Amino acid sequence: MPKQILKQLKALQPGDLIFVEWSDASKGQSLGGPMDIDVPVKTWGIFLAVLGQRSKHVVLAQSAFRFADGFYDIDYAIIPITWAMKVKVVKTLEVNKVEAQALLTSFLTGRRRMFKRRVENHHGS
Repeated sequence: MPKQILKQLKALQPGDLIFVEWSDASKGQSLGGPMDIDVPVKTWGIFLAVLGQRSKHVVLAQSAFRFADGFYDIDYAIIPITWAMKVKVVKTLEVNKVEAQALLTSFLTGRRRMFKRRVENHHGS
């Protein structure tokens, strides 16, 4: 991973709308000829954090469904930073810092809680 990527990631603020170009893993199959194993991906989303114990990952919120109690159900992308080839800020603070923190908190709390709450709401209707 280029040092420029690390520098760009350190400069990001939670809430920035970013674009990440990266190469995903692929399942290689022998077809008897040369194969291209690179799987280029372009992902846009709201930067929330860089997380990970063994390996660092960029966490992006892509769609956020806000509930009345302030929690979110989030569609997100988690990209290993070692797979990133390009990072670009599209717009700084597209989401304010308070909302970005709420998105991160909801992400860290886990999707199971949100699923349980949705089921309870549907059964209570």
